[in-house]
Amino acid sequence: MSQQSTIEWTDATWNPVRGCTKISPGCKHCYAETFAERFRGVKGHPYERGFDLREVPERLNDPLKWKQPRMIFVNSMSDLFHPGIPDDYIERVAQVMADAHWHTYQVLTKRSDRLRELLNGKLRFAASLPHIWWGVSVEDRKHGMPRVEHLRSAYAQVRFLSVEPLLEDLGDLDLTGIHWVIVGGESGTGARSVSPEWVRNIRDQSQAQGVKFFFKQWGGVRKSKTGRILDGRTYDEFPELVTLTA
Repeated sequence: MSQQSTIEWTDATWNPVRGCTKISPGCKHCYAETFAERFRGVKGHPYERGFDLREVPERLNDPLKWKQPRMIFVNSMSDLFHPGIPDDYIERVAQVMADAHWHTYQVLTKRSDRLRELLNGKLRFAASLPHIWWGVSVEDRKHGMPRVEHLRSAYAQVRFLSVEPLLEDLGDLDLTGIHWVIVGGESGTGARSVSPEWVRNIRDQSQAQGVKFFFKQWGGVRKSKTGRILDGRTYDEFPELVTLTA
């Protein structure tokens, strides 16, 4: 677990799974893969095996040890719902989130069909908890919009969209059942450009439909220079935080 994250919409990261495989255009310039592969073969490093998919059971109980409440991005370096991760291990991760209830968890996936299946089944116990937020990535209409429908049909207390990297205008959006929308342009080497009109379209529809809106970044090769100001202001909205008692 990293107790301080540079990701604008979270406080910390927790990776009980490491590694992943590409499945859609949003994966093209995966920051997690780029980072992990830098350390392939470095003996003793957490990413000695690069971006190979693997469970990391020794990190499972980290949130239980962290007593100060945090907003935690689950698997910033992987996808919990990757088909290579067994159901029972995903259940173990969800049980830790249920037990360490003083934190708020943000679980993000591109494997939305499996997310829907498990939230409506084996993970129902975790889906019913308001301190665990479930989200899907949306980079374009073709790949992203079906994920939104999967998420909407999944049992969950809090649902969110991570529209990053935003690769095209998403057009008209139905945000029924969605509580939070994050938008960001791609960053790093080879970053694909984002149009301000695409971002405004999502912001305006989020506001019209009463959905919290967070603008993360314009991105680019040097995202620190492009910043995150949209029409003269920052957008840092979050869903309501719920702290459960024991």
